[in-house]
Amino acid sequence: MSMKIVKKWTMVMLVAMFSLPLFSYPSYAANRDRVIIFNAGSLSIPLKEMAKAFTKKYPQVEVQREAAGSRVCARKIVDLHLPADVMASADYKVIDNLLIPSHAAFNIHFATNEMAIMYRPDSKFAKEINGKNWYKILLRKGVEYGHSDPNADPAGYRSQLVWQLAEKYYKEPGLYHKLVAHCPARNIRPKETDLIPLLQAGQLDYLFIYKSVCQQHNMPYVSLPAQVNLSSPKYADFYKQATLKISGKKPGTFTEVKGAPMVYGLTLVKNAPDPEWGAKFIAFILGPEGRKIMEKNGQGTIHPPVVTGDLSQLPSELKFLAK
Repeated sequence: MSMKIVKKWTMVMLVAMFSLPLFSYPSYAANRDRVIIFNAGSLSIPLKEMAKAFTKKYPQVEVQREAAGSRVCARKIVDLHLPADVMASADYKVIDNLLIPSHAAFNIHFATNEMAIMYRPDSKFAKEINGKNWYKILLRKGVEYGHSDPNADPAGYRSQLVWQLAEKYYKEPGLYHKLVAHCPARNIRPKETDLIPLLQAGQLDYLFIYKSVCQQHNMPYVSLPAQVNLSSPKYADFYKQATLKISGKKPGTFTEVKGAPMVYGLTLVKNAPDPEWGAKFIAFILGPEGRKIMEKNGQGTIHPPVVTGDLSQLPSELKFLAK
């Protein structure tokens, strides 16, 4: 990836970060407990439903959800030291790379997804686009498409990995750079769900986003081949051919991400304000009711979940994972 592209994304990230409103929490009744969740934008709808079900079971608890790109969620914990009990990431590697070991002890792999292209029924060439010709449609004159910021959001860097894989799968030399060149900075936002209003308003024709989010918003979408959509362990070796540099753990540094089957991660944050309720909420996500909500919203689940890191730090509510 060229330094010009890196600089463009880095600038978009900086503008987005400094444009965010000051973080503040709403007031709560003094007699209620609270669990604070930082979550990927793609988990917003299923976690909203889970929060409702959880508070029905535990009416003394208020569930507060804060959605952002997964890397931004991690930065809020690491750099801004904002209080959180649970972090739910669209890519488990965000937790491994940014939170463990200083801010989290373990990582629970609990869900899957795949990349797709969301559009409107009246998007340009909507009646023509499909899983074989989508890249040709996007490169037509006047077509606007977007993706989230790779430095802020896994959907952002996954979109770029998809473009690289498409170049190899469709045997179209130079396709990746053509797609990059035809996607201006104005079509990039901190998280993928920020782009949905632009699509609905007609400012975008197409949006690279998760299949589950397309289904949750009842929007039409293009299903991509399994060799491209980062969904299948069967094609893990093929996915590895795609790589991208994104911002590193420290300012001014970079790290490399490689194509891989999508796996979501979940953890209890160290120094959580209320770790007991945080652990109970994680157990609820992983339990039958939580899995049912995830699957109803188009999100695949990993059952039993895979746990990495220091399992000795699992709280009593999550000790069952050590088995």
